[in-house]
Amino acid sequence: MAEVCELKSEEKIRAIAFVSSYMEAWNLGDADGLLALMSPEVRYVDEAWQEEMTRDELAEELADYFASYQYHYELSGEVFCHGDRCAFQYCGKLTRPCGEELVLRGADFVTFRDGLALEIRDYYQQPEEKTERPDGEFGGQYLKSGMSREVMADLLAKIEEAMHRDQLYLDSSLSLPKLATYLGTSVNHVSQAINAGLQSNFFHFVNRSRVEAAATILEHGTPPYLSTTEIASEVGFNSTSTFYSAFQKVFGVTPGAYRREKNKLS
Repeated sequence: MAEVCELKSEEKIRAIAFVSSYMEAWNLGDADGLLALMSPEVRYVDEAWQEEMTRDELAEELADYFASYQYHYELSGEVFCHGDRCAFQYCGKLTRPCGEELVLRGADFVTFRDGLALEIRDYYQQPEEKTERPDGEFGGQYLKSGMSREVMADLLAKIEEAMHRDQLYLDSSLSLPKLATYLGTSVNHVSQAINAGLQSNFFHFVNRSRVEAAATILEHGTPPYLSTTEIASEVGFNSTSTFYSAFQKVFGVTPGAYRREKNKLS
């Protein structure tokens, strides 16, 4: 019995140490520090958006996230652990320039392997911003964005134009701040427009444009065909694995299977 208690105590100590380092990295905006806590095969599941990310995809997502937000996270209650799993609740607070404070609450469930996170499932509730008009009414506003429908529609049109007419997605270093600068607006406004207006996020929005361009190459290319790696690079991907994952999310098949199917029909 003493040995079992000692083992549980060690598990708890390791879990608490992980959560402490994990929360600190989020608060410092330290993407490398977060990734160092994770296995190369980690799966990060954003349950609010029903999105699953590999380590490479998460690295890109974190870069954009930290450029857009500065939430301060605190642990809510204690860390629970059982074997190679742990769970904890957190509270994130963001103070806007106007003095308004947004509060995000959530819970993470982590599975470990060899001391590193193998899977992280993040459940959270999106904070709501209630933007009041001078007449005291709450209407014509997207609660999560704080932008009027007209302003959001105009910004979304500019974003779509930049992506499709100007093909900004071909820039493999494209980031949320870079797109905001190109459009002459703020990072938060671009992020909010994509999140609330398109029910997506910057990372997946850009990757969708890239895989659609890749699909066109696969469908209309002629021999000798470009390799999958060459196509991934051609449309702006830095990672072939990210390209494969993004392509399958949009089209439900691998790039190779898509090409074979289209060639069969032509």
